Amino acid sequence: MIEVLAPGPYATVQDLGRRGYAHLGVPGSGAADAGSLRLANRLVGNPEEAAGIELTYGGARLVFRSGAWVAVTGAPCPLTSRGAASGMRVPFWVPAGGEVRFGAPPRGLRTYLAVRGGIAVEPVLGSRSTDSLSGLGPEPLRAGTVLPVGAVGAAEPISVDLAPARSPGPAVLRVLPGPRDDWFAPGALADLCARPYEVSQDSNRVGVRLRGRELARAREGELPSEGMVTGAVQVPPSGQPIVFLADHPPTGGYPVIGVVATADLSIAAQLCPGDEVRFTTRPAR
Repeated sequence: MIEVLAPGPYATVQDLGRRGYAHLGVPGSGAADAGSLRLANRLVGNPEEAAGIELTYGGARLVFRSGAWVAVTGAPCPLTSRGAASGMRVPFWVPAGGEVRFGAPPRGLRTYLAVRGGIAVEPVLGSRSTDSLSGLGPEPLRAGTVLPVGAVGAAEPISVDLAPARSPGPAVLRVLPGPRDDWFAPGALADLCARPYEVSQDSNRVGVRLRGRELARAREGELPSEGMVTGAVQVPPSGQPIVFLADHPPTGGYPVIGVVATADLSIAAQLCPGDEVRFTTRPAR
């Protein structure tokens, strides 16, 4: 069992999401930065789809009632265990009664903790993820929450000692045009890519709301609701784009000028309010 002494600003249980129910109006949810959760699970020998804890801007304190192997990935936090500094992206042992404390990350937004055996809360529609939009899954963590840990008998041996951190670079999102770029004035896609946008404080797990150059419409009115995917760049009447993240609604009526490449969704998930981000239509080299 893991007891939450403090959850930080916002913490949830997440796995890789609730797939196959969009036609019923159920969002996919799951870890906003799926790559970081996958890595944390691999570091402790879990299947990549095992549930872990997603922290928003650190600040959590967790007590382990039994000893466990854990790994922490994503936004880099100052991290202490048993009162001593611990490392990111490396498996480490927490003894029974040990407390792990997270500081605030100097960059990035979301940090992931995986524990060997996985977080074993009751699944809902095949997933243990908390969905902030629909309310499905376990409630967001709060002080006093106790989380069960799964059995480790079937887990793989821990074979990775350290996963080197990638060098942080400028936030650039590759975007594929369409499917509704014809709803915008000529040159709107070029306008999207011409200057950086600033991340708004209204961003959350549903989407990254941006402030910057307005994208002009070529058509009046709104579309009938249609299916939406993670990474869709939807543009409401304000002309300010929104990049949909893990908890986005399955449908929407505002036109989508483009879709962020799947490989860049982790970059979008780590954007903080006030960060700058650029779009590009250039493929990766």
